[in-house]
Amino acid sequence: MDNSFLTVSGRAEATLIEKKSRFIGYVNTAATEAEAQDFLNEIRAAHRAATHNCYAWQIGAQDQFQRSGDDGEPAGTAGRPILEAIKTAGLKDTVVVVTRYFGGILLGTGGLVRAYSASARAAIAAAGIVRCQPASLYALTVEYSDWQRLTNFLQAGGYQQQDPAFRDKIDVQILVPSDEAERFTTRLTELLGPTACPLLLDNNALLRTPL
Repeated sequence: MDNSFLTVSGRAEATLIEKKSRFIGYVNTAATEAEAQDFLNEIRAAHRAATHNCYAWQIGAQDQFQRSGDDGEPAGTAGRPILEAIKTAGLKDTVVVVTRYFGGILLGTGGLVRAYSASARAAIAAAGIVRCQPASLYALTVEYSDWQRLTNFLQAGGYQQQDPAFRDKIDVQILVPSDEAERFTTRLTELLGPTACPLLLDNNALLRTPL
């Protein structure tokens, strides 16, 4: 069973000018609706003078939390297009806010839909998309003489190393897909011997792979 999902790599923004109106798209990850609301509140606070701060988010393993808001724009012309941009990209745990500063020229309903949709897509593109999958996080200490072999092993297996610390020995953290954890520890022992003892730090981590 594939438990992986797509989301944005992190926070990003993009600006679009349409008939003198300035649209600023903001995107971020959000594991809960509370996190999404906090992000929306932050953008609202930073743009109190804006004409509109419209938003949408999609959260949950089954996309069960979907919200959108037009913030005074004609119904269905802002929040819904933003949400559709998130859904079309196949993203989970993602929030997008589009801030608009009115430029004095009306865009019409069709123009608004296109502008908000384009702003959301631009913000998502600026962030980049990653594939996330459940993972286990291990800590490992190795000798310098074993470092290159370990690095090659991790690269070949698609495992991710994090925060190597080069002291008298090398301390490194390793993200391993949950369904490969047993195979990883077995192969590591075969590679480095029985003294290679990875310490499990987190059994509910996420491995993020850029697309």
